[in-house]
Amino acid sequence: MALMLFIAGIWSIYELNFIGSSLPEILDDNYQSIHAAKVMEEALEREDSAILLLLLGKWQEGRNILTSADSLFNQKLELAENNITIPGEQAHLETIRSKYILYKNLWERPIVDTNKEGNLDWYFQEVHKAFLAVKVSVNELITLNQKIMYQTATDLEKRSKRAIMPGIVAIISALVFTFIFSYFVNYYIVSPIIRITDGINKFKEKRTPFTVKVETRDEIYYLAEAIDHLCSELDSQETQK
Repeated sequence: MALMLFIAGIWSIYELNFIGSSLPEILDDNYQSIHAAKVMEEALEREDSAILLLLLGKWQEGRNILTSADSLFNQKLELAENNITIPGEQAHLETIRSKYILYKNLWERPIVDTNKEGNLDWYFQEVHKAFLAVKVSVNELITLNQKIMYQTATDLEKRSKRAIMPGIVAIISALVFTFIFSYFVNYYIVSPIIRITDGINKFKEKRTPFTVKVETRDEIYYLAEAIDHLCSELDSQETQK
């Protein structure tokens, strides 16, 4: 029983320690990738707004926003590329980078004071499509990491159940063992001692013959036998008197 409880305790400690040590690391990696992707998405939205400003002829405002948004997008893209921890993430990041290069090539060249200024057809047919393509790829990266986070949480839930299962089995086994042990102690030790005690009291008070029988061939059996011989000798001595 002690060995069973020891093994169950060691197993539970191992599983819980694994959960405690791996959970923050796994979730932090996924969270960093998701956060970086969301910032990239926000940067893309700012770039799209800046392009519309350029179409309206507002060169200074549009270029300032494009410069800062482009810097932010590339910064977070590099962070995500240095934080690849799950299968398929690198391919998504390569797709994002290639689509972003195509998108950037469209607005990197001058727009103000060219035939593109005010040209909404060019914006919707080329720029907006490229913008949506990059945004879809970024959203796919977010979805991938969210999916992995969900799978991780599910796996950790299963491991936590496995961690408590040995303890539950050990507790149930201990209860069953205690019940069986108590039953046998009562049957083979306590009950015979009670019968022997009753037999002695009856012999002492009423001189009723000591007839207690013990089924087992152990110390209690020999005790009952010795008491039987003693009672028989006392009866013989009293009869002789």
